[in-house]
Amino acid sequence: MSVWLPSAPCTPGTCVEAGRGARVRGAVRLVAVVVLVLAGIAGSLAARRLPGALVRGWARSVVRASGVRVRITGAAPGEGGLLVVANHISWLDVPLLAAVRPARMLAKREIRQWPIAGPLAARTALFIDRDRLRALPATVARIAEALRAGQAVAVFPEGSTWCGREHGRFRRAVFQAALDAGTPVQPVRIRYRTADGAPSTAPAFVGDDALLTSVWRVVTARRLVAEVEVLPVVESAGFPDRKSLARAAEVGS
Repeated sequence: MSVWLPSAPCTPGTCVEAGRGARVRGAVRLVAVVVLVLAGIAGSLAARRLPGALVRGWARSVVRASGVRVRITGAAPGEGGLLVVANHISWLDVPLLAAVRPARMLAKREIRQWPIAGPLAARTALFIDRDRLRALPATVARIAEALRAGQAVAVFPEGSTWCGREHGRFRRAVFQAALDAGTPVQPVRIRYRTADGAPSTAPAFVGDDALLTSVWRVVTARRLVAEVEVLPVVESAGFPDRKSLARAAEVGS
């Protein structure tokens, strides 16, 4: 088991709903998503820093193009240096967090090799090698440096994706960066539902699921809704250690 990747019991065969949508509609949505991601790559290459409103609008467009409605509720996210933490279910979680607050994403090193999304992540992400325990202090230090510089850093502290019906505990290491930098933590809760409000596991990207398989399941699904709840900011200064800060910021799915 990887240091950064605790095992989750969720697997495609036992947890994920099979898609039953139209293939033609799915193909149209898939093309739209690819076009938008390519546009995002082009924009990030053309400008060193894009306006936050533009990034939020682009991120919402990616999710909507995949056929998923977006509902964002709760408080406005904090400004300046901010550690954004959320439960992790799907690849859709990344643009959903960007729709709330554009941030540098803490991402596994393997994402660099992903088609289309990899080059975009390489422009903004902080990459980690989850198989090297010795890399942990340096990773925390890089996050703290970004926070001190007034940047937002987005992290999925569960360390693995879950199906949405179950969730993991927040691993505490990254919370040390917020303590070291003296910056607040912004918890965000993500849920996926059908249009009638029932929980849906169709967007889950779990176990040995292939990325393209997961993407196709989403774009062919019908009437999915992503609910994003921005919870009150947790001030790191009020906590004596990273364990207590992680527990205070933990959100369930």
